[in-house]
Amino acid sequence: MESPLFLPALAACRLMLAWVQFPVLDGLQIDHQLTSPLTSYFRLNEGLWLYHHGVDPYVGGILKHSPLFLSFFSTVPPGSVAWALSDIVGAWALVRIWHSRQQLGRSRRDGLIGAAYLLNPYLLLPSLASSTSTFENAIVLLTLMFAAEGRPSPALLALALSTHLSLCTSLLLVPVLMLLVTSPTSQLASARPFGGSCWMAFKYASEFVVYWFVLIFAASIMAGGVWNWMRESWGASLILPDLTPNPGLWWYFFTEMFDHFRPFFLMVFSIHLVIYVMPVCIKFQHDALYAAFLLLGILGTFKPYLTLADPGLFLSMFAVFPEIYPYLRHAMVTALLHAHASLLLPLFHALWVIEGRGNANFYYAASLVMGIAGGASIVDACFAGMRIAIGSASEAERAKWEVVQE
Repeated sequence: MESPLFLPALAACRLMLAWVQFPVLDGLQIDHQLTSPLTSYFRLNEGLWLYHHGVDPYVGGILKHSPLFLSFFSTVPPGSVAWALSDIVGAWALVRIWHSRQQLGRSRRDGLIGAAYLLNPYLLLPSLASSTSTFENAIVLLTLMFAAEGRPSPALLALALSTHLSLCTSLLLVPVLMLLVTSPTSQLASARPFGGSCWMAFKYASEFVVYWFVLIFAASIMAGGVWNWMRESWGASLILPDLTPNPGLWWYFFTEMFDHFRPFFLMVFSIHLVIYVMPVCIKFQHDALYAAFLLLGILGTFKPYLTLADPGLFLSMFAVFPEIYPYLRHAMVTALLHAHASLLLPLFHALWVIEGRGNANFYYAASLVMGIAGGASIVDACFAGMRIAIGSASEAERAKWEVVQE
């Protein structure tokens, strides 16, 4: 992995994989763990057919994708090569984020960083299933890459594009603004108050709003001058109209929910995602890139329409923060939880949907294991990010510590 040719060779292998046709890949495109109603290739294809034949693709509630996807795939054929290139762009952006954090031009770790993305099964399988979450992850990484390199306009435009494709990524606005006015280098070991310019952050926020509204009007023009795409695309993440099973925690809860209580709990579940933003950004105000990393982990656990690509992005980004490795308390337990969940999800899905010998409780039990694995990853990463500031202390030094309560 230390060879400078390793990463290009890995990218070439990913492109070659896009040209190879395996019969098993057709089954991946309908796998509920890899695609959701918001990222499904079949729904996108149907929307493209309607779009090309002059029919509003958002009538009927089938298409949940942004009109930007319709415009893009009307120009670029939605083939496997496009997904492979998106994977390569995501790996390249992750390596560039590593360079910015370490203030390096090139390092021997580049191959490992790229492999953490391209060889991550949580990311590779959704890409082979032609899930549009692959493009969403690549754009999120481009946003963080531009922000870490101090390029505000590309970063804010990429973030605006990301929020159009997946509304939940709007949670990254605050850490991205903080990252633009501070340094991307690791500050975990030397916690200090936020030192960036609030005025510049406000200025960048205004620029983001401009890009966001421009994309809204552009998307409406692409959708034929109508605005119903907002309810079908963005509204799906808020009102959960499609309860297709997925590895997330929302679908089963609202399947069993009485309609009378549904609006209240939709509000509770949506606010639950938002309440993490300020505490995480305040606690890690000295390292905005790490705050964004933790928020990606929260999205990868509590997102409404979760696929394996969401926790996969969070797990791949662990490679960018090697300084926290000595301070992870339960890395083995967390890894075993993910391994356990990755085995239970396809098994219980097959027992329920294919064999007919199980029921929804089986699959949701596996989803809960996935949720526990995601929660354990976040807690461990959060603890390590705070513990590193204390550093390594000997037993003699620890004996002198005194706990004081005020």
